[in-house]
Amino acid sequence: MDLGPYLLLASLEGAVQAAVLALTAVGLSLVFGVMRIVNVAHGEFFMLGAVFAWWIATFFGGHPAIGFIAALLIAPLLTGLVAVIVDWFVLKRLEYDPEGTIVATIGVLYIIQQVVLMTYGPDARPVEAPFNHRFYFPWFGYSSYKLFVIAAAIAILIGVWMIMAKTRIGLVLRATQLDRETATAFGIEVNRIYALVFGLGAALAAMAAVLIVPIQQAHYLMGGDPLLLSFIVVIIGGLGSLRGTVVAAALIGMSDGIISVFFTPTLAKILATLLVAMVLVYRPNGLFGTRSA
Repeated sequence: MDLGPYLLLASLEGAVQAAVLALTAVGLSLVFGVMRIVNVAHGEFFMLGAVFAWWIATFFGGHPAIGFIAALLIAPLLTGLVAVIVDWFVLKRLEYDPEGTIVATIGVLYIIQQVVLMTYGPDARPVEAPFNHRFYFPWFGYSSYKLFVIAAAIAILIGVWMIMAKTRIGLVLRATQLDRETATAFGIEVNRIYALVFGLGAALAAMAAVLIVPIQQAHYLMGGDPLLLSFIVVIIGGLGSLRGTVVAAALIGMSDGIISVFFTPTLAKILATLLVAMVLVYRPNGLFGTRSA
């Protein structure tokens, strides 16, 4: 295969990674933007979504599409519920102290990981794709499910943007993000908003996991890479900037996919880390971050 078709194949693989990474990183960025805390357990919510997807798909059985659709609807809700419970019983008691929540979410990370290990087991298990026809380009065939992942992620991200920009709940979230005290003075239940945001961030990560688990099997240690890449994306895009997060996810995901195909995944991670260092040196607030007054 010539260089052009090979580059197209690598770009498609990069687009799949970028789509899933954007969903995961937007969840992390949303939590930081509104709550001003760093959720170190975000990768474990991603993993939890994949594990829930396997359980749900196995429970429903039958045609793979039935289990997948059920997982896509139920797994993010279950993961979001777990996150809300963590918020109410852990983060709220710490009064959302930035340093305390970092330590607390590290603890939550290990608790979720060990509970999944004891209940789900150490084995990696696949979830069958709802469909897996081949879409044929002039040079090669490509999985139609992977193209669906890209389209689904774009649709979900547009939905998140519409919620934030066009709805009353989005206005409340933005008001809470800008000034917690003023929002409280206007009668906004800030603690409930924080619980909602923490649950929504976890649900977005779980949704990304459900989309990718037919391609990458569910495993109790699968949360590490999504967490690392999400932090890289959020730092590059600008802390709390959803637009910057999506742009950075596209940049990192595409470059990671292309470099992994032509060279090695390790080189892709090294270059992403170097890019973070350059951003921190030359644009400490990220590509789309705003300077503090």
